[in-house]
Amino acid sequence: MSVNPEPPVATPGAQPGAVTEAEILSQPRVWQQAVEAHRDAARRLLVAPGERVLFLGCGTSAFVARALAALREQAGMGESHWAYASELPPLRGAGARDYDRVVALTRSGTTTEVLQALAAVPSATRRVALSAVHGSPVEPLVEDTLVIDVADEASVVQTRFPTTTLLLARAALGEDVLPVIEETAATLQAAAVVADPSRFRQFAFLGRGWAVGLADEAALKLRESAQAWSEAYPALDYRHGPIAVASADSLVWIMGTPPPGLIAQIEATGATTISTRADPLVDLVSIHRLALGLARARGLDPDHPRHLTRSVVLTGGA
Repeated sequence: MSVNPEPPVATPGAQPGAVTEAEILSQPRVWQQAVEAHRDAARRLLVAPGERVLFLGCGTSAFVARALAALREQAGMGESHWAYASELPPLRGAGARDYDRVVALTRSGTTTEVLQALAAVPSATRRVALSAVHGSPVEPLVEDTLVIDVADEASVVQTRFPTTTLLLARAALGEDVLPVIEETAATLQAAAVVADPSRFRQFAFLGRGWAVGLADEAALKLRESAQAWSEAYPALDYRHGPIAVASADSLVWIMGTPPPGLIAQIEATGATTISTRADPLVDLVSIHRLALGLARARGLDPDHPRHLTRSVVLTGGA
C-alpha cells in the first residue's frame, strides 16, 4: 500500500492535535467560502432534479454519501441511493441497477476503491467526482469534477472537507445555510466542549434521516482520533439491542431532535445523554472537539492517528 505523501505539519512545540484543531475551528469560514464559490456548480452537478443518482465513497466519504442521498430525496429532487465504493451494486448485466448519475466522493482523488468503482460505471451513466485536490487521478474517470479546494486538509482525519461538502449540498438544494454557519461559529467560540470525554468508556451516536450518516461519521471520528469504543445507530433502533451495553460509563449523543421518550429510557441505564437539539451539522463539529479532547486526555496525537494514512492507495494484489 502506498499513501498520499502529505503528512500533517504542526509548529514545533505545538500541542498534539494542533493541525486538526486549526482545521476544526476553520469550518464556519471555509463553509462560507465554499458556498460563495461553488453553490452554482454544486446545484448543477449534485442536485440534478428528476435523475436517479448514486452517491458513493469510502470511510468518511461513504457516510457523507449516505447523508447526501437522504438530503436529496428529502428535498424532492429524485430517487437517491448511496453505497460503499468497495461494495458497488451491480450496474451491468442481469439485475443491474440503472442510474442516471454516479457521484463519487474522495477528498484526495486517489482512493483506490473509488477509482475502481468509477471504472465499472457504464459509459451511459454520467460520472461526477467531488474532491479537494485539483488534477487528481479521479478526474480522467469522470465527465465532471467539483473541487472544493478551500476545504482541503493536511490532517489524516477528515473534519472540514466532509462538513463543507454537506453544507454546500444543502445550499445547492435551496436551504438557507447562514443560520447553520452562524450557530457553528458561536458553538466553536465557547470555551469548553459539551462534556468531559475522559469520564466515559463507551460512546454511542444516534441520528434520524440524513443525520444517521452523521452519527456514523461522529463515531468514526472518535475511533480514528482517540482509539475509542464508539458506535452509531438510527435513533429509534438503539432500543433494539444496542442499549444493552449502556451503563454509567456510556455517553449517548442524540444528533438533532430526540424521539419522544428515548432520553428517559437511555438514562434509566445510568448512561449520560447529550441532546443539544441543534442542527446535526453543528453537533458534528462539537463532536470533532470531543474527539480531539479525548485524544489529548489519552495522551494521543490526533494529527498522527495509529494505522491510518491520508488516502488509501492500494498496489499490486492488496
